[in-house]
This record gives sequence, C-alpha cells and structure tokens, in this order.
Amino acid sequence: MGVMEVPRATVLGGAGQVLSGGEVSDFIRDQLAGAGLDGRSVCVIVPDATRSCPLPLLLGAVHSALAGKVSRLTVLVALGTHAEMSPAELTAHLGGRYDDLTVLNHEWWKEETFVDLGTISASRVAEISGGLLHEAVPVRLNRAVVEHDVALVVGPVFPHEVVGFSGGNKYFFPGVAGQEVIDLSHWLGALITSAGIIGTPGITPVRALIDEAAALIPAEKLALSVVAQSGTDALHAVAFGDTASSWQAAAAVSAQTHVRYLDKPVRRVVSLMPARYQDIWTAAKGFYKVEPIVADGGEVILYAPHITQLAAMHPEIEQLGYHCRDYFLGQWDRFRSMHWGVLAHSTHLRGAGTWGPVEGERCRVDVTLATGIPEDVVRGAHLGYLDPAGFDLAQYEKDPDTLVIPNAGEILHRLKLDPEEH
Repeated sequence: MGVMEVPRATVLGGAGQVLSGGEVSDFIRDQLAGAGLDGRSVCVIVPDATRSCPLPLLLGAVHSALAGKVSRLTVLVALGTHAEMSPAELTAHLGGRYDDLTVLNHEWWKEETFVDLGTISASRVAEISGGLLHEAVPVRLNRAVVEHDVALVVGPVFPHEVVGFSGGNKYFFPGVAGQEVIDLSHWLGALITSAGIIGTPGITPVRALIDEAAALIPAEKLALSVVAQSGTDALHAVAFGDTASSWQAAAAVSAQTHVRYLDKPVRRVVSLMPARYQDIWTAAKGFYKVEPIVADGGEVILYAPHITQLAAMHPEIEQLGYHCRDYFLGQWDRFRSMHWGVLAHSTHLRGAGTWGPVEGERCRVDVTLATGIPEDVVRGAHLGYLDPAGFDLAQYEKDPDTLVIPNAGEILHRLKLDPEEH
C-alpha cells in the first residue's frame, strides 16, 4: 500500500483499498515515533461501542508505540451522552487489560468531570452559524484532556447528521464535552436539518463551531483518523496529523467509501439495525442515513427487535416524542427551556416536515419501529408501530418498492440527482 503526503497529515490506504493489521500497526508505530511524544503525558480519546472500528488493533498499536516512552498514558472513552461502559465492556471494547494505562469513561453526568476553557461569544456564534443562532456558549471539557500534554484522538470518520462527517475535533465536542456545547452544536445542526448537512464535505457551520471550541484546548491535539469498512474490523485508510488535517484527509476517503448513490427515490426502506445500537437514540442513524432517498409520502422501518427503549440516558424523549424542526420553531416558547440536544435528536428521527397552528404537523416521510419497545410508547412518541414477532423480512425483500439495508446506520444513501429534480 502506498503512503501519500497531504498537507500536515500522512495517509495510509484509500478508497477501494483494504489494509492488513500489520500495515496499520506499522504505520501507527512509525507515525507516533516521529511525533515528539517521549517524556510527555498523553490522553488517548477513543469512541464507544456504537461505531464500527477495530479499536483493539488501533489501541494495541498505540500502546506498543508509546508505553514506556511517555510519562503517563490515559484512555478516555468519548461517550458524548451515551451510557457508561462497564469494566467488562471496556475490556472487550479495548481488546484486553493494560496494566500501565488508566481507562476512563467520560462521566458526563458528574460536574467534577469538567473544567471551564472559556466562552464563545454570542457575536462569534452568530458569525459561525450564519445568523441562525446568537447565543454565547461556555466551553467545558473533560479535565483529563486538559491535564495531559497531548490529546490523541483515535477513531473512525463517517457521514454524520449533525456535523457533516464525524471524527477529528468532534471527539472533544461533543465526545467529552459539557452539555452547553453539545446542546448548541446539535441544535445548530438541526436548524440546518440532518438531510441538509449529513455527508457535507469541508467545514460546515457545526464543524466550525466545534473547531472554535477545540482551539481553547491547551493540549497539543493529534489524531489517528480511520476509515472503516462498515460492519467489519477492516480499514480502508488511516490518517495521522493534527486533529483538523487528519480528519480532513479521512473525511475525503469516507466521502468516497461511505456514500451509496441511487438513481431514483424508493417508496420504502427497511433498515436492519445491528446490535451495536442499543436504543433508538443511537439507532436513529438507520433513518437519517436513508432519508434523502425516500420518496415523498414514503416510509422508513427500523427493524431492531433487540432494542427495548427509546433513549437509555434521555427518558424525556418519551414525553417529547419525535417531531420535525418546524414543530419546535413554530412553538419555540414551549420548548426553548429543554435540552436542545434532545430537541435535535427528535428532529433527526422525524426528518423534513412542516407545522402550522391550524393544519398541525405534516412530515415528509413516515417512520415505523419494529422493535422490542412497547406499542404504547412507540405511538406515544408519534411513530408508527410494527410487531417484530410478525415481521416478514422475506416479503419486504421481494417487494420492488422496498430497499432492505443490512447493517444499517453507517452508509449514507443519496440520490444521484437532487430530490428537487425528481
């Protein structure tokens, strides 16, 4: 495999390539050996189990390259606001126990987790957001990042509903950030809409906000950004550099790898959700990764009989339910005091739509759950319900108007032409 130079980042592999474990390990060892990390303390920020990523391979290579050379090595799991991982889950996730490093969950539910880095002013937020928001936001971050000399992000890049493409500085914000930046960044993405931002290359307004916050981090920020073969432990590419250039290089490969183009809209999509998604909060990716290809008046079915709750960490979504963006904007005084990140999640699963005080809410696409969540909870959240016990996958697979997507949630589906052109 060839190694090519891009500005401030080095990339191994590329679209259409599959790297061996040895190639990945050797690349990581060589890159970290030349990064000037000896004698310094390093905090390694990694994803939780909701992302496809050969983390045991990556962390093993990082550990091999740095152990005994750096003064202190800590692994911090970027939960965002996802559920805490148990010691047994962490051991399996990381590929074993390491006696010479500290492993931490991002304990976002504890105030003592955070340090204040400063504030992004309302005028700057307005400038970044193109006038969509005009509100100052305090920047709080997990103190483990600040208390190390170097922050090394290790994780995958995929098309993302809030920021365009995940990875890079997103592992800090929202990965190990305080609620304020999480809420503001997610609501900014919701205002633009998931369909309007997902898979957008370059610096989106949300990415610009995240980068602005990351500039306040005192640690040196480096990243090993990987492009995973979705649903496997294989990698197409690894990029090393600072968190901005490494992410940019990997996002360019992800754009060629993780986007599937269709010639025309489909009437129905059945997204088969894998076990890495344990609630609808994370399994909603099965909707917004396919929303752009569904015809007006069409339907997306999320099939996940293993899922038994809407949101493990955010039970308020049961009362709020799922609504389009305009439902909230049209009644903003009712909703502005809620966590904007929860409002954003609500819009992500409901997609495009309109709301008016007389005609009410009208959404472009129907969303139906075939899960282990009770019917009254599903319908109470304004979603359609199917009993998974009676779900006949074979019939959907035979239906010419239905697209069945296995291992849904990571590959973005788009039309070759703009929906407006159909």
